[in-house]
Amino acid sequence: MKNTLQSNRDAARATDLSNRDDLDDPRVRTNLHQLMRLRAKAKDFSFLPQQPVQSLLAGRHASRVRGRGLNFEEIRAYHAGDDIRTIDWKVTARLRSPHTRVFTEERDRPTLLVVDQRIGMFFGTQHNMKSVTAAEAVALAAWRVIDVGDRVGMIVFDDQRYDTERISRSRNGVMRMLRTLVEYGGRLHADSPATHNPDMLGKAINAAERLATHNHLVVIISDFFGLNDSVRQRIRKIRSHNDVIAVLVHDPSASRLPTSNQFVISDGELQVEVPSKGSGLQRLQEATAGRIADVLKLQQELQIPVLPVSTAEDTSRQIQKLMGRR
Repeated sequence: MKNTLQSNRDAARATDLSNRDDLDDPRVRTNLHQLMRLRAKAKDFSFLPQQPVQSLLAGRHASRVRGRGLNFEEIRAYHAGDDIRTIDWKVTARLRSPHTRVFTEERDRPTLLVVDQRIGMFFGTQHNMKSVTAAEAVALAAWRVIDVGDRVGMIVFDDQRYDTERISRSRNGVMRMLRTLVEYGGRLHADSPATHNPDMLGKAINAAERLATHNHLVVIISDFFGLNDSVRQRIRKIRSHNDVIAVLVHDPSASRLPTSNQFVISDGELQVEVPSKGSGLQRLQEATAGRIADVLKLQQELQIPVLPVSTAEDTSRQIQKLMGRR
């Protein structure tokens, strides 16, 4: 079922975005140049185990593999429990307060990005389509991973199939990923005959399970339509041997319905009007809020970070904030 929970006003805005002739608008459909330019913004965040205190990943992203050594990460204020052997006495004397040197484990950890480009992602009411926000998150992650010297690959899926871009440590590898993303995004349009297939989420994660055998970072970027017990079990199995991060791409209308006299709900073929007052609206609000709550529960159920990324804001600023801008 397509994500079309909108007021008449927001529905008109979304329809205008998806039907406009100017398909070069980067809010509607991503392009290669747009994704390449994001390399300049792929900074000030890290997938490494040692995270800034304000990062959502702090304390959750533990290292499980034996590294090749230690890399100096930063000098920060001493916290209770820090090893006193890491105190930098020169900085401490200069600033007149205890400071410690932070190191991270130097190691090679492949990153696998699993990205959703189903027809339900071709929706947005404010800044971006969800498909565009997801593609931008992939580009930011891929550029960041190779810039720190690690390898990155991708599984991208729509309602009918998925494609795999092999894991590599090169700019050419990232470019192949971005071209594939643009190709998938180019097939999304308002009149698409595609039927929303919730089962493709499970199939893509099943493919990730086969590829990420051990000591990978798996980042799942999706609206998680189709999340069920079977998908949870597959994620749990991946999590047993790898690190997993869930990036929940959502539109504000999914959790905060706009003010309107009525709502139009559609599955892409049939539609029904729901009054803005009464039990119908209450059930609608519960359904939309409940699906997001189910995804956020993964953080407690499976002990994986869930990063909510909104289509209404700049993607790079959100990623930097969620992952602890330095």
